[in-house]
Amino acid sequence: MDKKIKVDSNLIVTIIVGLIALAYYVVLIVGKYTFEPSNAFYRSFNIFSGAGDPNKLIRIASYFIFILSASWIVRYVLGKFGLLLHKGRAIINLTCSLIKYAAVIVLVFMVLKTLGVDTTAILAGIGILGLIVGLGAQPLIADIIAGLFIVFENVFEVGDIIVVDGFRGTVVDIGIRTTKIEDVGGNIKVINNADIKTLVNMTQALSVANCEMSIEYGESLERVESILSEALPKIKEAIPEIKEGPFYKGVSSFGDSSVNLKFIAKCEEGSRYQVERDLNRQFKLLFDKNNISIPFPQVVVNEPTKFENVTKKQQKAASEFVSEQKELSKALPDGDRPAVETSDNING
Repeated sequence: MDKKIKVDSNLIVTIIVGLIALAYYVVLIVGKYTFEPSNAFYRSFNIFSGAGDPNKLIRIASYFIFILSASWIVRYVLGKFGLLLHKGRAIINLTCSLIKYAAVIVLVFMVLKTLGVDTTAILAGIGILGLIVGLGAQPLIADIIAGLFIVFENVFEVGDIIVVDGFRGTVVDIGIRTTKIEDVGGNIKVINNADIKTLVNMTQALSVANCEMSIEYGESLERVESILSEALPKIKEAIPEIKEGPFYKGVSSFGDSSVNLKFIAKCEEGSRYQVERDLNRQFKLLFDKNNISIPFPQVVVNEPTKFENVTKKQQKAASEFVSEQKELSKALPDGDRPAVETSDNING
């Protein structure tokens, strides 16, 4: 209930501000034809009029309405235009941010100028102050410069899926100082632009969805491959997110009780995990339909083996055999290591 009231309040405020801005522009345009050139109100109201000494309060209010409303209109139009673009939205977002800050700066200077303040001296002071602040705010400047390079070198765009320092998510905003990334759980990570040293852009090319299925050792591999040759095109039709494939890569490994087969398919990064789940489902249905068994861990229980006891005759024969073999092989080197040369062998 509270959320609904908040939304309605914001809407009412937006409507009121919009009506004020609309009325301002109507008076500004129509007043040129209805007011006398010497009219004090219109001369103060019209910010483009330099004649006479304007009323400071009216002129300041006019600056507020004109500059802020013009800034909002430009940013609104650019925002709507950016929604139509797949690429270039980051540049538009950055431009909107610059327009917003520039509008505030221009408004402050115009108000000061109306109040009779020497803005030239202020600009000179701001230049010196900016130099001092710049030396102490190097991380801030580094973030801004890094943000500009990200945008103009097209490293990534709003809507791209990237991995930064192990965090995988979708880029939701590229600002002057920071970049915001949202993961599948709705968590948003805010990263300073200068801290993005290395990243992986997952959306500049098609991603690979992997699937591995197992069959029993007793199953005919050639029979399975024959079934797969007919089924893969149907699987692609069943999973429209697949752009290329699926492809059978062959036997990937041998398990304790299985022969593992590998399949891959190319798709958009945003649908990769769902494609992998869909591939698992389609291959399970295919194996069930064609009586291809998928192995699972089993425990084999055997009866204990009964061994015969040795006789005294066998003990004596074994002892004589071992002694005989030791004597016969005494001069021969072991097969698993080289012979060791002795001083007698060296001296010949």
